[in-house]
Amino acid sequence: MNFLDGSLFPENQQKLVITCAPYGPEWMPSDYPEDIPVTMDEHVEKAVDCYNAGATVLHVHVRELDGKGSKRLSRFNELLAKLRAAVPDMILQVGGSISFAPEGEGEVAKWLSDDTRHMLAELTPAPDQVTIAINSNQMNIVEQMCDADLAGTSIADPALYRAYREMTIPSGPEWVEEHIRRLAAKGIQTHFQLANITQLETVERMMRRGTCNVPLILTWVAIGGGFDAPNLYNLANFVRAVPDNAVLTLETSMLNVLPINMMAIAMGLHVRCGIEDNIWTQDRTGKMSSVAQIEQLVRISREFGREIADAKEARRIYRIGEFYQDADETLAKNGFAPNRKPSSRGSTLRAVA
Repeated sequence: MNFLDGSLFPENQQKLVITCAPYGPEWMPSDYPEDIPVTMDEHVEKAVDCYNAGATVLHVHVRELDGKGSKRLSRFNELLAKLRAAVPDMILQVGGSISFAPEGEGEVAKWLSDDTRHMLAELTPAPDQVTIAINSNQMNIVEQMCDADLAGTSIADPALYRAYREMTIPSGPEWVEEHIRRLAAKGIQTHFQLANITQLETVERMMRRGTCNVPLILTWVAIGGGFDAPNLYNLANFVRAVPDNAVLTLETSMLNVLPINMMAIAMGLHVRCGIEDNIWTQDRTGKMSSVAQIEQLVRISREFGREIADAKEARRIYRIGEFYQDADETLAKNGFAPNRKPSSRGSTLRAVA
């Protein structure tokens, strides 16, 4: 991404798209009973509240009535149908893990099988997006957390802590390409959740080979434990490699969430918040609901002079429903340099209109 003179002026930036992740599959309801929904009606009410507060993208997981993360696609179908009725303009983004929470005491935290995750393309009604990880990778979500982050929560239990510490993401190249193809065939946008620049490079190579003809809508996920750490150097390195026409959201965990989101707002990027990412106030004197986190970002963004996108504007920014015919169109639309022609030497240049 290029940052020219005036890039930090709000009048030159896109309106802010706020993604909220209010369902927090890693937590148990007892960790924050005031804000963790369990019943279907509570899930829907939470989505409505987040939308009314200013969020236009909803990161979707769903619980069973026992409070555990649901692994049943029928449960997702039920929730998606209710969300379409309650918040029809909101971008519904289903978490590609379905649920990574351990099924029982002593069991590992893991993503579901390749075949099961492919079935996300068959959800009815279809979501707007499904998130996808690139390249099999460690996902140790507790590595950069401190004792204060986990105090009094279920993850402080040694068995559950170990389960999340040992979690990995299965996301090999054949599965990824097939998953993107299936999602696109159903009109579902792929939202890339990337841990580091090497995963971005893999996405670019897929686009250059014509196996990923979609908009580059992505999130930099800086949670440590196999992912980048949330610091300025990693962020700058990643942003520098992202092409100009991509839509980039920043994500991290716990008390890193607010400062990283403030950087995103200032830079003209987009933000994610919610109890899946953090449950604490910055001074740790209490817990902070998903709605309160959205309201905080709306207030800060307006202090910066940057407007908040409404749902229809967010859909335009995210290019929902847009797909491409081939590698050349994909590279051009996303702002990458074109593929090298067989007879060309030296640097490749973008085509002149």
